[in-house]
Amino acid sequence: MSESAALTELSFTVSGRVSRPVAEVYEAVADPAQLSRYFATGGARGRLEAGGDVTWDFADFPGRFPVTVVESDAPRRIVVEWEGEHAVATSGTTRTVFEFEPIDEGARTLVTITESSWKATTEGSAAAFGNCEGWTGMLAALKAWVEHGINLREGFYR
Repeated sequence: MSESAALTELSFTVSGRVSRPVAEVYEAVADPAQLSRYFATGGARGRLEAGGDVTWDFADFPGRFPVTVVESDAPRRIVVEWEGEHAVATSGTTRTVFEFEPIDEGARTLVTITESSWKATTEGSAAAFGNCEGWTGMLAALKAWVEHGINLREGFYR
């Protein structure tokens, strides 16, 4: 970025490797029953498929959050938008992209999560950093769930 270019939008990317095939890892994110077991501590409703009616609830942020599934391309990619108080978009949403890449001859999956559309302000950066922490925790919980059937978030927020 040149010195004269102003920062107008914040985004971040987190990634991790899960020792399971890509279809299994994708399903653990797309399926609300599985997502409720390790991530949406208050429950997930609706499969992550384009056009679906989806909500997530979290013990640490009570209340159902509506999630709009913009794109779903099993087993490689899911794109969602959901409300962000300090989002750049006039819709007031941020965009989160989940990408699933088979690695190690398909034995493992690289999961990459990118969230964008945060305002380049003090409040926007605090919100982005908070969500970055949340997605990093989600990746760790996804790995523990898919590989070992362990829910890392159980009792973590209550």
